[in-house]
This record gives sequence, structure tokens and C-alpha cells, in this order.
Amino acid sequence: MNLLKTLVSISGLTLLSRIAGLVRETLTARIFGAGATTDAFFIAFRIPNLLRRLFAEGAFSQAFIPLLSQSKGRDGEDATKLLIDRVATVLFWVVSMVTILGIVFVNGVLAFMASGLVVGSAQYNDAAVMTQVMFPYIIFMAMCALSGGVLNTWKNFSTPAFSPVLLNIVLIASMMWLSPHMNPPILGLAIGVFIGGVIQLAWQLPAMKRIGMLPRISFDVRGALRDEGVRRVLKQMVPATLAVSVSQVSLIINTNIATHLGAGAVSWITYADRLMEFPSAMLGVALGTILLPSLSRAHSTGDEREYKTILNWGLRLTLLLALPAAVGLGCMSTALTSSLFHYGHFSANDVMKTSQALTAYSFGLIGLIAVKILASAYYAKQDIKTPVKIAVFVLLMTQVMNYIFVPILGHAGLSLSIGLGACLNAGILSILLARRGDLGGSAGWATFFAKLCVALCVLAGVSYGLSQQVDWIGLGQAGDFAPKIQRLVWLFGIIIVSAMAYFAVLFALGFRLRDFKLVAKS
Repeated sequence: MNLLKTLVSISGLTLLSRIAGLVRETLTARIFGAGATTDAFFIAFRIPNLLRRLFAEGAFSQAFIPLLSQSKGRDGEDATKLLIDRVATVLFWVVSMVTILGIVFVNGVLAFMASGLVVGSAQYNDAAVMTQVMFPYIIFMAMCALSGGVLNTWKNFSTPAFSPVLLNIVLIASMMWLSPHMNPPILGLAIGVFIGGVIQLAWQLPAMKRIGMLPRISFDVRGALRDEGVRRVLKQMVPATLAVSVSQVSLIINTNIATHLGAGAVSWITYADRLMEFPSAMLGVALGTILLPSLSRAHSTGDEREYKTILNWGLRLTLLLALPAAVGLGCMSTALTSSLFHYGHFSANDVMKTSQALTAYSFGLIGLIAVKILASAYYAKQDIKTPVKIAVFVLLMTQVMNYIFVPILGHAGLSLSIGLGACLNAGILSILLARRGDLGGSAGWATFFAKLCVALCVLAGVSYGLSQQVDWIGLGQAGDFAPKIQRLVWLFGIIIVSAMAYFAVLFALGFRLRDFKLVAKS
């Protein structure tokens, strides 16, 4: 399997999803702005999003995929199908129970998530209703995570990668046609999240049926729990829940702190987070998706050389693409925020506050992406404990950084703490991997990084210098629509010129595409 070709394919679909996501966020900013009501939606949406990471995409996938790959290669497809059925049964009923509890005890959930909201206020009531509406979303996402893990193990990466596009399309349609009939209008967006979850799952089921792995969910939860494979998944999933959710738990804590910083703070951080997730998803999620099954196969067959080769390849590609993305976000934060969000109810002050948070996030982008790659190296060997210990330490250090940065930088301090915490996490993970002998051994790392730094300096000079020549906020405040189009043209023009400068320097220094091709063993 050509990993670079697969990465390009998944990244292309992820790019499509992120473009749709940016259209969604642009409309959200234009229609709803960054006030108390929008804060209420983002608070409500963050709760099922956290649980989605805990019960579905994050911890579950990291625990399930290595065991699924092992079962497929060792036990055959009939035994693997039985494992899938029993895991699906346990996952469905556990997540359903959590959903019911979340809907019933929504006040307790909000007390944990957003203690800054005044109980009984319009903002609090809106957040409570939208939380209840969106909670069932995690059921559909849990099943999507299971089907995505199965399809990826069968080397079908495109079907799961396309499903987020459907969610964004549904949310855009909900804002355009459903929100005008809701009170408050943003409730239409919450209903769209629920509908989007249903459609994402429906999209993946036919692909599962074609490979004969469509799960059958039974009422015999006790019988499923007695299965040795299910118990191994649960045993791995409990610590993995902590390991992969550090950034999400930090976001929850930061959301709680942000509710004490005034109206709009939650929205500013969330809009910046959406922009930061653009490169994070295109590279981090895409690489993590293809690396975990490949690393798991290499380890299960005892091919440690293949294991190290794949891991080193993933890290080099991460540095090559994530570092320029971080530099671009930092140097062009105002340009990006203004061009994408400064419409309708999104004010000039919202632009400045969001761009501050985006600049702070940019310092940690490389860490946020690298953690996904490095953690996969541990999960492929079914070592969950080590990332857990590191994750808990990083979570504590992130709160120490909040204590230092928030009084100085306000809401941007929250973003900076998460990013620096991710860098700390990635640093410790990489050091321990190197000590084990799983990382390194590939010649030319020092030369590779030195050349990369030269190209990054050129990129920073070009992107920052050109972006300073445009009055981004002024163009957004013009009454006509033409200046806003002109602003977008400037933005994409500067991005293209900056990217061309970066890759031209790399080419001049000897970088070639063929050097990053890698074919993994099937």
C-alpha cells in the first residue's frame, strides 16, 4: 500500500470537509456573530463533542483497531465478525445510557462545563435545551467510529473520511432553512447536528455491508461482555480514554474558565480552534488514520524495521507540512480571521479577539498534530499506560500555564496553554520512543531540520510582509460587497505566493517528492 498516495487521498477528502466546515463557520459568524447566544451553542456542542472523542473516535479507535487488525490476520473473518458484533453491542448500549443520563441531568452537565453561566438566564436555558438536543449525536458517532475502524482495517479510507462533509452540508442547510423558523434561531443549528449524525452513520453502513461486516446489535450485553476480545478492548479503552482526550479535557476546562471572561470569549476561542483544526485534521487525523493500522500490522508480524520506517516517515512528513501551517496561521491570523468571518454580526472587535486566540494556537499546532502520530506508535504495540501517564502530567501542567497566561493574555492565554501543553506531550512521547529504540535510526535528521528552518524563515517573511500591506478589517467594514471579494482574493493570493516560496526553497535545497514516498507491506 502506497502510504503517500493514501495520505493524499484522505487529505483531499478532509480538505473538502474542512472547506465545507469553513463555509459553515463563516455563515455561523455572519448570522449569529460571537455573543452570548453563540457562546451557548458552542458550550452545548462541546459536551457531545468531548464524549464523541472519549467513547468514539479517540479512545475507542485506539483500543479497537490494533485488536481488530490482529483478529483479522490471526483468527479469520468469521471470528472477526463475531468480535465486531459483540463490541458494537456493548458500545451502543453504554453510549445510549450515557446519552440518557446526560439529557436527564443536563443541569449537572452545565455546572461542570460552564459554571460561569447564570442559572435561569436566557443563555443558560438556551445551552440546556441545545445540549439535550445534541446529546444523541454521540450514539451515531460511536457507531461511525466502529464502522470507520473496520473499514480502515479493510483499507477503505475514503468512505469514513467523506462522512464529515455530509455533517457540514447538513449544518449549512439547517442554518439557511431551519434556523429562521426556530426560537432562538441557533436552535436550528443544534437540530442540524442531530440530523448530521444520522446521515453520517447511514453513509457508512452500505460499505460495511459490502465487506460482510455490518454489525448486529443484540440485547445480550452480558454475553458480549464475556467475550475475551471485548474485554481486551475495554481494558485498553479505559486508559486510552485519558491518553487521547487530554486536549479535549483541557478544552472543557478552558470553556469553563472562558465563561467567566465575559460574553464572546467562548466563541472567539472556538472560531480560532476551527481554523487551527483545518491543518490539524488534514495532516494529523489523516496520518493517524493510515499509520495506526500500518504500525499495528508491522508490530503484529514482528517486523520492527518496517515499524520504525513507517513512524519516521510520518514524523518527517508532519514537520514538512505542519510547521509551515503553524507559521502561516501565526503570521496571517488577522488576514484569515477577517476574510473568513468578518461579515454580518461578526464585528471588528470579534476579528481582533479571534485572531489573538489563533496566533496563540499557532505556537502549539505542531504539538497537536505530532501527538496523534506519536501516540499511534504506542497504541500499535498496545501500550496505553505510558501515554496515559504523560497525558495526566500534561493536563496538570496545562492548568499551571492557564494560571500564568490567562491573567496576562485573557482568552488567548487559554489557547496558548493548550498548544504548549500539546508540544510538551509530543516532546515527552518522542523522547521515550527514542530511548526504546523505536524512533530515530534514520540518517539526515539534523540536515533535514536545518534546511526546513531556512524555508520556514522565507515563508514567515513573505506571508507576514505581504499580509501587512492590506487593511483587512477596513475592507470588511466597507459597505459594498466588492471590497470583501477583493479581500478574499488578496488572502488566497498571499497563501499561494507564500506556499510557492516555501516549496521553491525546499526544492532548491534538494527536497524531492520521491523522497517521501513509502510503500507499506500489506
